[in-house]
Amino acid sequence: MANIRDLLHDDLVIEELAATEKAGVLAEFAALLKLQGKIRDDQELFRILMQREALGSTGIGDGIAIPHGKMTMIPETIIAFGRSTAGIDFQSLDRKPVHLLFLLVAPADRPGDHLKTLARVSRILRNPFFRENLRAASGRGALMRLIREEDGRYPNTL
Repeated sequence: MANIRDLLHDDLVIEELAATEKAGVLAEFAALLKLQGKIRDDQELFRILMQREALGSTGIGDGIAIPHGKMTMIPETIIAFGRSTAGIDFQSLDRKPVHLLFLLVAPADRPGDHLKTLARVSRILRNPFFRENLRAASGRGALMRLIREEDGRYPNTL
């Protein structure tokens, strides 16, 4: 299995999300994954993500959300990253706006991959210095560098 830095590619980073509300953000991510050839059906992914949100917000606090779901017909886990300078009401646990979002989509037939990837993303986001650097970074390259560096600080557990 791979690290975050092996699953997150430059073309799956949104430096500034256009959407200003939760459903729009999830649709924006789904459209990006379809555009990049990672999924076939963006409407299906959107439905999966919204169903997961109906169970409880994936906004975990500290300006972070990790929307996630499982999908059939994808060969490997997909990670995308998006940032919102203004912040998005994601109905987070701490009721604060979300600025940093990691989207995870795992193959439906590999639930272990889903949980391990979710745990790894959660781990790197515990570092407040890392979160602040992500919020302040300028450009997709800087965002990717920060994510790769932070991911590299931890043993390969995926």
